[in-house]
Amino acid sequence: MNDNLFFENAYFVIGTSYAGKSTMVKELAKKHNGIACEENYHDNYPEELDAKEFPCLTYTRDLVDWHDFIRRSPQEYKDWIDGAKRESGILELRMLPEICSQGKPVFVDTNISLDDLRRITPPNHVVVLLSDPQISIHRFFDRPDPEKQFLYKLMLEEPDPEAALENYRKGLELICSQEAYDTLLHSGFPVIHRDENRTIAQTAALLDEIFGL
Repeated sequence: MNDNLFFENAYFVIGTSYAGKSTMVKELAKKHNGIACEENYHDNYPEELDAKEFPCLTYTRDLVDWHDFIRRSPQEYKDWIDGAKRESGILELRMLPEICSQGKPVFVDTNISLDDLRRITPPNHVVVLLSDPQISIHRFFDRPDPEKQFLYKLMLEEPDPEAALENYRKGLELICSQEAYDTLLHSGFPVIHRDENRTIAQTAALLDEIFGL
C-alpha cells in the first residue's frame, strides 16, 4: 500500500451485516451533497482483474457451475470471504484517490482493513456499526437481494436442500463469529449499536456528531 495515502474528505463506515452500513452511506451522502461509495463499489474497478493477483474476487467470475459455490465447506467459504475482503480493500485504495479528488465528502461502506484505516484517515472519520451476530446468520436469506435469493434457489436444487442450507449456515457462523464482533467492538473506533427504535435520521445524526459534520 502507498503509505502516502491519506483521505481527509472520506468517511468510512465498517461493521457487521444488518447494522445499517449501506443505509447510512446513502443517507449521509444525500444529506451532505456527497458521494456514496456503497457496498461492493469496488465492482466498478475499470480494469480486468488478474486471477493470480485477485484469486478470490475472480473466483465467481470464472466459476463454471454455481452449485460448486454452495458446496464448499464452511471453512472454505470463510477463507474465501476473508480473501475477497482483503482484495476488495486493495481495489478501494486504488479507486479512492480519484473519487476523493472531486472535492466532495465521500462516504464509504468499506472492506479496508482496520490497520489500513488507522493509517489513511483521521480517527474520527471511521464509525463501527454493530448488530447481533445471530441476525446475520438467521436472516441471511430474508433479504430480497437478487444474489441471496439466487443462492437460496441453488440450495433448494441440491439433492438434500436442508443439508445444503445447514452447511451454508455453518459458514456464516464462522464469518459472523463472536471473535469477529469483538474485534470490531474493541477496534478503538467509535461504535454505534443497532437500535430498532432509532430512526434513520437519528442514526445519521449520531454519525454526523462523530464525523464532525
